[in-house]
Amino acid sequence: MAYLQITLNVGADDRAAAAGVYQRYKQPFLDTVAGAKSKELLVRDEDVQVLHGFATAADAKAYLSSELFTQDVVAALQPYLNGAPDVRIYETA
Repeated sequence: MAYLQITLNVGADDRAAAAGVYQRYKQPFLDTVAGAKSKELLVRDEDVQVLHGFATAADAKAYLSSELFTQDVVAALQPYLNGAPDVRIYETA
């Protein structure tokens, strides 16, 4: 199992809109992305994180260059971001 963690710097006023992007693309992610297992939205006072579960780290890395991520998700989130996202991939032991 592997996890892709994307931390987004989104202002408080834009959090609802960013959450809407998450909701819009959650099911397409789960239905169409190779190795996709889960997707969770974590909202904190300081940022918003999206935690994606994958079968392998290779699947997570491949998603970052997929059309769904680059053309749909990134484009939809762009107006709400206050900086570059922090992207990390973790593998379970």
